[in-house]
Amino acid sequence: MEDKIKNMYFLEKKKQKDIAKELNISKYKVSRVLTKDPRYKDEKEYRKIINEKKHIEKTKKYIAKTRKIKKQKNKDNPRDYEILKMIHNQDAIELSGARNSINDINYKKWNSSAYEYNAKNKSYVLKKGMIVGADVPKKIKWIN
Repeated sequence: MEDKIKNMYFLEKKKQKDIAKELNISKYKVSRVLTKDPRYKDEKEYRKIINEKKHIEKTKKYIAKTRKIKKQKNKDNPRDYEILKMIHNQDAIELSGARNSINDINYKKWNSSAYEYNAKNKSYVLKKGMIVGADVPKKIKWIN
């Protein structure tokens, strides 16, 4: 039985769970037999490397496929794409430090969940319990 398990794992390259299922034994029994074999650690490392490579390739194919779909959608509706591109560029300018630094109002826009409106002061105030750095505005006067 042990030789059959080892042959299935090392030569046929089957998984432990598949061996257990085929031989109608527990996965624990298969694992116990394999871990005693001196080749097990090397085989496990080899399989790990192979699986990582497979995962990378699968991810690359997935990304390429989704980009192709997005590109097709953009061709179908180029106006939406141009609007989105304009908004993205504007946001990038606002967030970059190119023109001094980001102003308080733009900071509030980008971190809206961190602030709550105070009608009494007509301003946005950092929510209680928020832990932030010294450069984060605690109160932002809203001008319409």
